[in-house]
Amino acid sequence: MKLQEYVSKDLLRKAGVPVPHGQVAESVDQVEEIARRLGPVAVKAQVLVGGRGKAGGIKLADTPEDARQVAQQILGMDIKGLTVEKVLVEQQQKIAKEYYAGITLDRARRQFVLMLSSMGGVDIEEVAAEHPDAIIKVPIDPSFGLLAYQIRDAMFRADFDRGAFKGLQGILGGLWRVTQDKDAMLAEVNPLAVTDAGNAIAADAKIDIDDSALFRHPDLAQYEAESINDSVERYAAEHNVPYVKLDGNIGIIANGAGLAMMTMDAVRRLGGQPANFLDVSGGARAEVVRQAIQIVLMDPKVEGIVMNIFGGITRGDEVARGLLEAASTMDIKVPIAIRIAGTREAEGRKLLEDSPFTPEPSLDAAATTIIRQVHEKHAAPVGGQ
Repeated sequence: MKLQEYVSKDLLRKAGVPVPHGQVAESVDQVEEIARRLGPVAVKAQVLVGGRGKAGGIKLADTPEDARQVAQQILGMDIKGLTVEKVLVEQQQKIAKEYYAGITLDRARRQFVLMLSSMGGVDIEEVAAEHPDAIIKVPIDPSFGLLAYQIRDAMFRADFDRGAFKGLQGILGGLWRVTQDKDAMLAEVNPLAVTDAGNAIAADAKIDIDDSALFRHPDLAQYEAESINDSVERYAAEHNVPYVKLDGNIGIIANGAGLAMMTMDAVRRLGGQPANFLDVSGGARAEVVRQAIQIVLMDPKVEGIVMNIFGGITRGDEVARGLLEAASTMDIKVPIAIRIAGTREAEGRKLLEDSPFTPEPSLDAAATTIIRQVHEKHAAPVGGQ
């Protein structure tokens, strides 16, 4: 789970890491109010992509009126397909030097690694590609953690400012504490800055949390939805629907993760491209089905849906009634084929005749039906018709 900059900086602040004073805002009025309290500020778009500055998502403002004006430009803007809904308003910093610092999991080594570079302020991927020798890497023994002498040695090798060593070491120690305390897979400060006054400060921050550890961090679980870039995936997460958006045009709905994956495989094998993974989990009740179809159709690329429902304790005819009830409240404009298997499946298929759902005897038949209809839609007219 990726955390926004303002959340990452709050975690660092609580760990004793100096960060610029600031506050998140969602309106131009809030931005102006914060700027009146802080003085000259930087207004920073809160989106989970790099290159915000190049895209115009980070601007300086010397007065509250300037802050309001730049907030009008940033809020609502599109950055690499993401709409800016929040900005971080923080005190401007007079930066003399910029470094990079990150702690991440090295899966090959099966341990965390500290990475430092004197080339901060740019994407570390660019540094790695163009100047690989500029990155200092220090493996962290899980038995001992990140030791003080390792930090000092790495800073010497990375040619960090000697006069700011104490402050820089404190930041790196705090970065390691956050990594361990919050089950982070990545904790990054870029730039790790030294100001004109010689003070070390985390000018930017990026932290990714292990999704599987969220049960230990209920304070962070509330940010799970906003950590998702895609608007449809975010909506599904807010409604507790397991959904992953893909690149195809055939929607997938099944009651069970295994059935959903099997349905995706069948669609691919038969020449189609799945548009999503969606698991309705607990069954095919009317409200659950309605919500699932609604979510799938939020993707404008979806041109047909394949449903794969297995009735165990739930009977096939009950599933069919739920589908019909859901369809009665929706304007469904794409073809939907469904395979119902299990208890009273024949009765369920009969109920679905003359409905928006095309019942099929097998998964392959359902997938073939939708793939064929989508292909026919795109087929070029024959004989000038």
